[in-house]
Amino acid sequence: MKLSLRTRLTAWYSMIVMVTLTALGVIAYFAVSNELNQNLDVSLTRVASSLDKIIQKKQAETQKPLKPASPRKRRTRKERRAADSVKRDSFAFFRQSETANSDSIIAITDTLPEDDQNPVWSAVYEHILLNSKNYYIQIADFNNQVVYRSENLQPDSLPVFQTHGSDTVDSKKFVHYTLHSQQLRLYVGKTKSAQISIGYTVEEIQETLNSLFSYLLVAFPIVVIFSTLGGWFLAKVSLQPVDDITRSAQEITAHNLSQRLPMPAANDEIARLTATLNQMIERLEASFIQIRQFTSDASHELRTPLAILMGELEVALRSPKSSEQYRNILASAQEEVTRLSKVVRNLLEISRAESGQVKIDMEKLDISILLRDICEDIELLAEEKSQTLETIIEPNITILGDGVRLHQAFLNILDNAVKYTQIGGSILVRLVSESGYAVLRVSDSGVGIPHDDLAHIFDRFYRVDKARSQDVQGNGLGLAIVKWIVEAHHGTITAESIEGKGTIFTVRLKEGK
Repeated sequence: MKLSLRTRLTAWYSMIVMVTLTALGVIAYFAVSNELNQNLDVSLTRVASSLDKIIQKKQAETQKPLKPASPRKRRTRKERRAADSVKRDSFAFFRQSETANSDSIIAITDTLPEDDQNPVWSAVYEHILLNSKNYYIQIADFNNQVVYRSENLQPDSLPVFQTHGSDTVDSKKFVHYTLHSQQLRLYVGKTKSAQISIGYTVEEIQETLNSLFSYLLVAFPIVVIFSTLGGWFLAKVSLQPVDDITRSAQEITAHNLSQRLPMPAANDEIARLTATLNQMIERLEASFIQIRQFTSDASHELRTPLAILMGELEVALRSPKSSEQYRNILASAQEEVTRLSKVVRNLLEISRAESGQVKIDMEKLDISILLRDICEDIELLAEEKSQTLETIIEPNITILGDGVRLHQAFLNILDNAVKYTQIGGSILVRLVSESGYAVLRVSDSGVGIPHDDLAHIFDRFYRVDKARSQDVQGNGLGLAIVKWIVEAHHGTITAESIEGKGTIFTVRLKEGK
């Protein structure tokens, strides 16, 4: 199924948003998870460090090794209330402090009952007060004998640091541990004074990640829906100029090619496309004008000899004629048929040339010799009109070209110079080498070409009849053929003229070695 451009743009836009959101969601999820786990590891490390400092301090004071905590005496209700009061006060103290150091713990434990002032108890008491449900604390000596564990571990045990010969003091590692179907993040470390194992439930982290996942799961479709609607709107706004161009283009036909597409205000891709289409329409308009002009000129050019031929035949059939009269009628008819044949032949040649069917044989050619031969033939025509033909031809100028075609082009230029120069006028033919180019200039003192007509003299059937003698024979195809031959040799031809004073044709062809 073929979708519209607007739908495809919207689909691509939505797909990109979805992929981007998915990537961002995955990155955010794992970034938050990694950050929470790192913070938990830092917290466990700090707790272990605090415990180790307290244990070292108490050992230094008492000069006694670690030993299991003594069994607690059964207290009276009054003693338990006093102890609970101390614990509550201690808990309040920790809530007001950002971090707990060994001095603060010592200060607190000094207020505890005497049997509670064991070093291990001092270290553990802080964390039981802070979060007795989530922290799991265990302390062992270097013989892997557990000397203390928090109440929420009884009678379970956490892993201890396995002692090996290569192990060093202050070694630590973090592992995941399952206790009673509860996932713990476990710190296991070996210090100078003890082996400390601290576990903390990852339930809070998992709840945070689940909440984040739920938020992402809810936000994802909402963002996709709004982005799709926004993409549809943006595609509609962006393609609005294309719709305007389409409507305007539909209104342009062969009858109003002068109309142009509206140019957008912004200089963007749509503006460049519009400018290109306007240029194409301009070329089409020029081609249509040329075709109409060609049709009109060709009809006019063919109509005259056909009318003459029909008139001659009607005269011949109207009444009996003598042999001499029939001969004259047939000779006139032959002349018109020859003219028609020449027009058709030239049209066929131009058509074949434009379609690439005419082959140009490139070979090394001395155009100095070629031009001298042509001038010798033209000189006979110039003498009939008492014209002066002067030649300045540099010798040994060579090019790569087709001698037959270039002979046709040069002969046509010189023949026009003789035709359109009045009796007694002068013609100058000059061939020189300039900067690697063979330059031919043919100047005459003829009637000249009006400035407005100068740009059209190479068009088919274009003739400036008002500036020419009506006795000049031609069909307006000669210069069109000349231009094609010169351009086929990768050269240029230009014309300069002053009406009433003469014309100069200049042909430039690249020299060949």
